[in-house]
Amino acid sequence: MFVNWGLETRKWQLLIRRLEDVSFFKAFKAVFSGQAFALNTINNLGDFVGRALFLGEGNRLKAIALTMVGSMSQVIITFAMGLFALFFSRVLFAQKGLGDGGLNVYLYIGLMFVLVTCTTLLLMVYFSLSWLTKAVEKIPIFKKIAFLIQKVEDVTIKDLTKVLLFSFLRYVVFVVQYLLLLKIFQVEANFLLLALMVCIIFLILAIVPTIALTELGLRGQISIQLLGLLSTNSAGIVFTAAAIWFINRVFPALAGSLFILGVKLFKRQ
Repeated sequence: MFVNWGLETRKWQLLIRRLEDVSFFKAFKAVFSGQAFALNTINNLGDFVGRALFLGEGNRLKAIALTMVGSMSQVIITFAMGLFALFFSRVLFAQKGLGDGGLNVYLYIGLMFVLVTCTTLLLMVYFSLSWLTKAVEKIPIFKKIAFLIQKVEDVTIKDLTKVLLFSFLRYVVFVVQYLLLLKIFQVEANFLLLALMVCIIFLILAIVPTIALTELGLRGQISIQLLGLLSTNSAGIVFTAAAIWFINRVFPALAGSLFILGVKLFKRQ
């Protein structure tokens, strides 16, 4: 868990330095506080609010655009790895005589086409953010709020690549967490197929709008549907999904709530 959020902290710190120099520990508290707000909002939208509390008042709104860049990089990695997983899981299912993995050929081709298109477009937009920001600033109706996205222009291709790398490393940690817990709860199956199914689970969770507080049921259902193709240990699959939810959602949110309380108390004094 700490490796996961440590990587996210470094990623956010790298982006936010265009506004404000933030220590790693302060950024770490901000990231956890973001999770406290994200717990009750659709697809982590409240994350931006929690993080902004730890910045100077003049930088809080400006930080939203930079934080969104980091979120965008994570979505790109999730889509790209999900695309990779869909392709190779079908190949492995066929080789092992396990059928089509629950997708008929037409649905599979359609899904692959959509994913390739979305991932390609996201990558093009991601590496063109500086140019796109300048273009948006020239549109008359956006001139009054242009200052909110201005700092995105300063994010270089090199930094965008670094941010993407941090997002990939975070993704690897997610998968390792899942595989370790599957092992602990004795969900036995082909290691590579398990890893690929986990990547597909993350893809579905990224696409379907969810509120983190109520995500457990959906996460458990998706895990049973996909991992159930490889193992009959439904209890182990559900326990793994629940443990992942607590480790990556609930515990950080609880810690973040304490950090937020600390900020409020400090300001009152």
